[in-house]
Amino acid sequence: MRAARRWTAAAVAVALSATLAGCVGAAPAHPLGGDAGTRPGTPAARSATQKPTATPTPTVDPVVAYAKQRLANQTLRQKVAGLFMFHLPGTDPAALRGYVDRYGLGGMILMGDNIPGTPAALAAQTATMKASDPGLPPLIGVDEEGGDVTRLGWDDQPGADTLRSQQPAATQAAFARRAQLLQDAGISVNFGTVADVTADPSSFIADRVLGTEPGGASARVAASVTGERGTVFSTLKHFPGHGETEADSHHAVPATPVSKADWGTRDAPSFQAGISAGAELVMFGHLAYTQVDAAPASLSPAWHRILTDELGFHGVSITDDLRMLQDTGLPQYQDPGENAVQAIAAGNTMVLDVLPAGGDPDALIDAIVAAVQQGRIPASQIDADALKLLELRRSLAPKE
Repeated sequence: MRAARRWTAAAVAVALSATLAGCVGAAPAHPLGGDAGTRPGTPAARSATQKPTATPTPTVDPVVAYAKQRLANQTLRQKVAGLFMFHLPGTDPAALRGYVDRYGLGGMILMGDNIPGTPAALAAQTATMKASDPGLPPLIGVDEEGGDVTRLGWDDQPGADTLRSQQPAATQAAFARRAQLLQDAGISVNFGTVADVTADPSSFIADRVLGTEPGGASARVAASVTGERGTVFSTLKHFPGHGETEADSHHAVPATPVSKADWGTRDAPSFQAGISAGAELVMFGHLAYTQVDAAPASLSPAWHRILTDELGFHGVSITDDLRMLQDTGLPQYQDPGENAVQAIAAGNTMVLDVLPAGGDPDALIDAIVAAVQQGRIPASQIDADALKLLELRRSLAPKE
C-alpha cells in the first residue's frame, strides 16, 4: 500500500507540473538554442543531463508468488477440493495421509478419535499427514478450547469456565501455552476462541464463553488471540454469536428475533476485538438472526457481508461442521452437496464437514464444481478463495 501511495504522489506531482506549465504558456526560445528553461549553464540544464533515478523494483512476497503459481497450475476440481476440511476417524498416519492425498484436501480436523496417547505420537502422526507435499501442507485443525472442549489429554490449561472470572492476562497465558502444545503436535489451526457472549445459564454455550457481558468477553477474546499469535492460527467462533439463543445448533437451527442494532451492541464487540487482535479465521455458526436473514448465518450472504464490510475481516471464513445441519432433521438441509454449495456461495472461504461413516467427499466436491459450471458460483470467487487458502498453507511450509 505504501508503494502504491508513492506512485500516486509521483503521478500527482507530474500532473500538477504539467498543469502549471500549461497555465503560464510555453517559454520563449533562447538565442543560444533550446528553450529558456534549459539553456546551457542553468540548473534546469544541469538537471536534464543527469541520469534519471532508478525506479525501485516492487518487492514480491514469495508466499503470494508461490500460491499464485500453484493456483495457475490447478484444475477447477483441484481448486474446489482445496476448499474443504474433512475428518477421518482413527490414528493410522498412513490412512490419514492417504485421505488428504486422494482428495487433494485443504485441511483435516482432528477429533477425539484422532488423538493418540502421547504428544510424540501425535506429532509423528501429523508429520506423516503433511509429508506428501511439504511445500504446501494441509491445514490441521482441532477444537482445543480447554474446559468442556478439550481434545488433547495433556492440555492442562484452564478453559473459559475458569478464565472468565480472571483477568485477561490469565487468558493470554493459557492460550499461549495451549498454542505451544498444538504447535509441538503439528497442529496449525485452533478452533479454540469462543467469542459468543451470554449470561444465560440455560444457553448451551454458557459454559464455554469467555465473558458474560461484552466488555469482559472482548478483553478475553482479544487476549486469547494475542496468546496464540505467531504459534497457531486463531479462530473466532461462532459468528454472529450463539449468546442470544438457548437452543443447541448440533440438533436444531437456533433462531432469534434480536435486531441488528442490538446485535451490534451485545454480540459484535467480542468478534470485533478478536479481529482487531489479528485472528486469522472466523467460524460461522448455524443459527439465524431472523431480523437480518432467515437463513442460518453459515449459509447467509448478508452475514458474510457484515463480517467483511462492517467488522473489517478479510481472513479465512469457515463453516461450523456442515453435518450439524443434516443432524437437525430439517428437510431443506438433507442434501450435503447442496449445503456445501450454499456455504461457498454465501461467502465462506472453506467448508468444514465431519462426514458421517460412509460419507462421500467426492460428492461434495463435485457439487461445487457443478455449481461453478452452472454459473451459481463465479469461477473468480473460487480462485480468490483457493488463493487465500494456498497462501495460508504456504506460510506454514518450512523455510527454505
